[in-house]
Amino acid sequence: MTDQEWTEVHALSGAYAVDALDDLEKARFEQHLHRCAECRAEVDSLREAAAVMSVDDVAPPSSLRADVLAGIEQIRPLPPLTTPEPTQVGTGRRVELKRRWSSAPLLVAAALVLVALAATAWIRPWQGGSSDELTAAERVIQADDVQRAAQRFADGSKATVYLSRSEGRAVVKTDDMALAPAGKVYELWLQTPEGVMERAGLMPDESDTTYLLEGDASDATGVGITVEPDGGSDQPTTTPILLVDLSA
Repeated sequence: MTDQEWTEVHALSGAYAVDALDDLEKARFEQHLHRCAECRAEVDSLREAAAVMSVDDVAPPSSLRADVLAGIEQIRPLPPLTTPEPTQVGTGRRVELKRRWSSAPLLVAAALVLVALAATAWIRPWQGGSSDELTAAERVIQADDVQRAAQRFADGSKATVYLSRSEGRAVVKTDDMALAPAGKVYELWLQTPEGVMERAGLMPDESDTTYLLEGDASDATGVGITVEPDGGSDQPTTTPILLVDLSA
């Protein structure tokens, strides 16, 4: 292996630690990893750092990858501190080439920190952050004009309705709610000022959920939940199990 090839393969340690290599690069680096103690130590160290900075597994926004890649382009990847393989010279005498201390571990660690901080800032926005960082449901729940009403059922479960006129949306949050009977589904409704019930979506088959209702809730006077056949109905076919008056 030439000195240039030796340098290039070491530069892959950071990308390998965060599983960012393609199949060919990964196979090449893993062959090298078996005989390079320095790279094994660096990969272990970077993986520990990434684990410490890990966040909840959620889907990031499409802009995050582009932002991170744009930042990485400004960092020149350098190999870790290593002692290269001995190189044969013309006399037959083996000469070991010593490499100076490299700043690569610090650069790669810094890149990992930037990625983790960028993801954390999006996934867990700090108090007072931009409203663009919140989900649509969170914007409704945290809106200044939010109306909130809760109903507790006989089995102890609870459903809470949030409505924001400024956001024009409503949210239903359930806690320990019994699942819909077999062949049935919970359907959500927005009640208009004329008393008409408009379809607003089918609730997920989950006991604890936060669901953003479909449709414009700017003028809604109520939110209801009925039990309907699988697939839902165009109009309620049963008496609502929940009907919250939001006309005030």
